[in-house]
Amino acid sequence: MGKLDGKVAIVTGAASGMGKAIAELYAKEGAKVVVVDLNLEGAETVVKEIKDNGGESKAVKVNVADVEDINNMVDTAVQEYGTLDILVNNAGIMDGMEPVGNIDDKKWDLIFDINTKGVMRAMRKVLPIFLEKGKGVIVNTISTGGLNGSHAGVTYTASKHAVVGITKNTGFMYANQGIRCNGIAPGAVETNIGSTMKNLDEFGSNRQQLTGNLVPRIGKPEEIANVALFLASDEASFVNGTVVTADGGWTSAF
Repeated sequence: MGKLDGKVAIVTGAASGMGKAIAELYAKEGAKVVVVDLNLEGAETVVKEIKDNGGESKAVKVNVADVEDINNMVDTAVQEYGTLDILVNNAGIMDGMEPVGNIDDKKWDLIFDINTKGVMRAMRKVLPIFLEKGKGVIVNTISTGGLNGSHAGVTYTASKHAVVGITKNTGFMYANQGIRCNGIAPGAVETNIGSTMKNLDEFGSNRQQLTGNLVPRIGKPEEIANVALFLASDEASFVNGTVVTADGGWTSAF
């Protein structure tokens, strides 16, 4: 018997990296998984792998910066599987390590639209479903960059700090209505998020390396997926409104 038997889950940014690992593990543990990504071909590949291993899954192309795409994502999950139990907000992009003196409005807005507003909109869309059911789980991928000021540029850092606040506020606001909302703060993990970093800021990158050089090791996406499984399962029934750090001990030093 799987830890998520009978559950329906949405995982964003699930065509690769941590999202892919989470989607595959959720399916292995019995969940029907809606694999969401802007890269539809990649999402369909993940769905095929899940189905080849006996799971149930569906791919949906979504730009999480587009509110209509977000709404369609949730509507599709409900139409396909009849309900929704778990939302994993994993999609995100990096900045170019720009400090506040070097960031422009266009890049600031884009990163916040994806990393912060997309998370809020997805949560807002699923809340009526969870409230009607009297239960539901939200897991937000946050990053250690949401807990300190030295792991990215100003925009990514601010966008992820905002998601920490969204996570804690939601966990508090709906605690008496059967809804749990938690976050994961991964450290350095093998993903392709680095491909979203364009025109690296030399000053910001040099400053970031002061703490980047302290990384004990690079994590595996599957290690983060294990944390996401715990938070989505009944084993975490008393865990709410908090952020679990998974960084191999990196930030324990500061």
